[in-house]
Amino acid sequence: MQQFIDEFLNFLAVERGLAGNTLLAYRSDLTKYCDSLSEKGVNGPDKVSRENITDYMFDEKKKGISATSICRNLSAIKMFHRFLVRERFAKEDPTHLVETPKLWKRIPEVLSQLEVESMLDETKGESWQRIRDNAILELFYASGMRVSELVNLQLENVNLSMGYVRCIGKGSKERLIPIGTKAREAVTEYIEGIRPALVKKDPSEKHIFISRLGKKISRQSIWKLIKQYARMANINKTIKPHMLRHSFATHLLEHGADLRSVQEMLGHSDISTTQIYTHVDRERLKSVHKQFHPRA
Repeated sequence: MQQFIDEFLNFLAVERGLAGNTLLAYRSDLTKYCDSLSEKGVNGPDKVSRENITDYMFDEKKKGISATSICRNLSAIKMFHRFLVRERFAKEDPTHLVETPKLWKRIPEVLSQLEVESMLDETKGESWQRIRDNAILELFYASGMRVSELVNLQLENVNLSMGYVRCIGKGSKERLIPIGTKAREAVTEYIEGIRPALVKKDPSEKHIFISRLGKKISRQSIWKLIKQYARMANINKTIKPHMLRHSFATHLLEHGADLRSVQEMLGHSDISTTQIYTHVDRERLKSVHKQFHPRA
């Protein structure tokens, strides 16, 4: 079955433009699945039955694999078998009647607007690091980019005079995101006053945000600085890398932005992914009602 996995991944890379990390995850999931089939004597696409697939899912559950991972695995298996039928490597799709378990969607934790303001206040200062970190956090919160998108942002991707960034997201999909005055001012101050000294050893460096070593800042460094300024602002929450992205989306919806616009700015291919933030807003309203209504 390995040859079919290779064909499938090549299709995803060429036709769908999926990122390298996504392709590696698919390869891992499908290799494990096909190895399991081989152990049971199933060695061809047309020999796979619905029972083989459901048995595999139950075996994964018995091993203690999380429901989220099992669903991701099943999604890869379904795509794989649809591909096999479409390319005529198999006559039937055995996943046709296999249902995907409905998972409880965890509502992402967000920062309040006051907490974001407190964090940004902590980045104010005259040192090169404070000016850079202020630009990072202002742009992160203003754009809602993924951490990976933020660290890979290059000079040519930012138009500060027009007030937007051109972001290259998952699957090499491009989107334009408007940014506000505060972010524009912070990034301008950093690019004009701090960045030239950081890239002195390598002026050809194109990435916007640079470490003290003159190289592109890492995702881990972004996470660390977010945790650092949250701690300085006395925010007692478990800080996660995408927390500012989640806060960006939630605050937009709280102030009346429409879901489609938020979806486009976040770069979600499916609006159902964006809808999780409407749940966050509803939870906030319930909390306010419970706190202030006399008969709550």
